Amino acid sequence: MASPKVLVIDDEPDIRSTVREILEEEGYAVVVAADAAEARLARAREQPDVALLDIWMPGTDGISLLREWSEARALESCPVIMMSGHGTVETAVEATRLGAYDFIEKPISLAKLLLTIERAREASRLKRENEGLRQHLVLPLEPVGSSKAMTALRAQLEKLAQHDTSVLVQGEPGVGKETLARWLHEHGPRRGGPFVAVAPASIPREHLVPALFGSESADGGVQPGLIEQANGGTLFLDEVAELDAELQQRLASVLQRRALVRSGGRGPAELDLRVIAASAQNLESLVKAGRFREELYYLLNVVPIAVPPLRERSEDVPELLRLYADFFANRDKLPYRHFPVAVQNRLRNYAWPGNVRELRNLVQRLLVLGSAPEVELAEVEAALGVAAGMAAPAVVAGIDFDLPLREAREQFERAYLLRQLQQVGGSVGKLAKAVGMERTHLYRKLRDLGVDVKNVTEKGEA
Repeated sequence: MASPKVLVIDDEPDIRSTVREILEEEGYAVVVAADAAEARLARAREQPDVALLDIWMPGTDGISLLREWSEARALESCPVIMMSGHGTVETAVEATRLGAYDFIEKPISLAKLLLTIERAREASRLKRENEGLRQHLVLPLEPVGSSKAMTALRAQLEKLAQHDTSVLVQGEPGVGKETLARWLHEHGPRRGGPFVAVAPASIPREHLVPALFGSESADGGVQPGLIEQANGGTLFLDEVAELDAELQQRLASVLQRRALVRSGGRGPAELDLRVIAASAQNLESLVKAGRFREELYYLLNVVPIAVPPLRERSEDVPELLRLYADFFANRDKLPYRHFPVAVQNRLRNYAWPGNVRELRNLVQRLLVLGSAPEVELAEVEAALGVAAGMAAPAVVAGIDFDLPLREAREQFERAYLLRQLQQVGGSVGKLAKAVGMERTHLYRKLRDLGVDVKNVTEKGEA
């Protein structure tokens, strides 16, 4: 793993040289810059973990450069520690207001410098973690269950955690692929780095390139993308098959070179990260069908992991019920409810089309809606709905279940969006709120599915 990188910006050569020697002896990689112009280029090219910035410099001073980076939201990926030999309270307050992590006075104390850098790196790592990480971490990340399948999976994960190789996790929706990726990260050599989860399908296509690969402005401002934000840690690519051919090719090039070029960038930015990809689709079949790039498949599929669906390990259901009953009772302050043997047996024989995610949602619903100490079988039947225990017909609501997954999904999405659009009177704004999609992305989705919004209210169909 690469050493943490520090950018030292000071117009005095002796200061740059001394700080560089000190930090390199402590195991840091150091880049130096004598002024704001050099600092912009170094930051864009080297992507340091922390910057030490002198306040008083000729030309653009440190406060002005800090303000520039703050306005570009560049401090999230690279915290800045200000340095000054004759600073005032006013400059320290201004630097803090602009987002500087801390303020160090010259002559610099070695102990304080090293401590401040480590604290800044840790604070940055925590900020870069996804917003949803807190909720994930309150649950056990280790795969739950004593079945033969889960015992074998845990043994495989324990071996993989000690290595830094790319992993491809395949399994049906809802089996917990991201949870396994987080477990590998937390138990591997990169646990101190960020875990960045990327779901390409959730990002509008027109925003996807800068969101993934980052961007640079003409004046040297840098906005790191999601891939670059995972530097030093783990990048989790969820449902990687959703990437189109162009992005697959670009991602393959990035992973092969271990470097990327940001949109508008003038040179490559090096990458040091572990990649864990996930897919509910069979990528090998997609490669053979020409719908997934072969070179990207082999870059991702260094070590494959197959996560079994819940219906194939039904003996784990009672343990999962207890786990989520405890979790929601503690997190949401709900009354704990016991699942008697009759209910456990009923749920062990349920097909669980939504896998562990469906079980988790079911437990939460039963705890929210019921208050009796024990869950009754009638409650479970009502919660599962009429479809529980029924065989799925070949065609439901115009959806042909004999089609490939992508085509069947498009049929469902079209029928679903048409119905929702009719219910909101043809308003795309209301539809976006109802289905939880960004409006620009929704317009593109409707267009791709051949839904004519203007005709919905007139004909009831598009």
